[in-house]
Amino acid sequence: MMRSLLSVTLLLVLVLVLTAEANKRSKNHRGGKHDKSRPISECSPAETKYGKCVPDHGDCGDGLREATCKDRTDKIHCKIPCNWKKDISDCKYKFGSWSSCDAATNTKTRSGTLKRALFNAECQTTVKVSKPCSSKVKKTRGEKKSN
Repeated sequence: MMRSLLSVTLLLVLVLVLTAEANKRSKNHRGGKHDKSRPISECSPAETKYGKCVPDHGDCGDGLREATCKDRTDKIHCKIPCNWKKDISDCKYKFGSWSSCDAATNTKTRSGTLKRALFNAECQTTVKVSKPCSSKVKKTRGEKKSN
C-alpha cells in the first residue's frame, strides 16, 4: 500500500514538473516572430533578396528585415549595433587606427576596407568614419595622480 502511494506521488510530481517546463517554454516563445534558424524556403542565399534592417525602436537595436525569394516574403530577425553607423551596418570592414585629433574640426578619423557584405548588401570598398576627439587626456600606465 505504502509503495503504491509513493509511486503514484512520484508520478504526479514528474507530471507537474514536465507540465511546468512545457508552459515555461511556450511563454518564452515570441508570438508572431519567426525562428531565427528557420530557413526562408528552399531558396539558396544567392536567390534570396534581403531588405534593410529596421530597428523596433529608435535607430539601433533588435529589429526585422524582409527576406524575399520567388513569391514569398518573410520577416527575419536582425540587429543594428548601437555604436555603429546605420548606413554601413550590413557591411563588415577592417579598420586602421584612429588619426590624431584635427584641432580645426575637433574630430579624428579612420578608414576601413571591406571584409564582407552581409545579406547581399551593396557595400563601398572603402569607408571613412569620424568621431569627436576625447576631451580626456589619457595617462600612461604607472603614471599617478598628483594631489
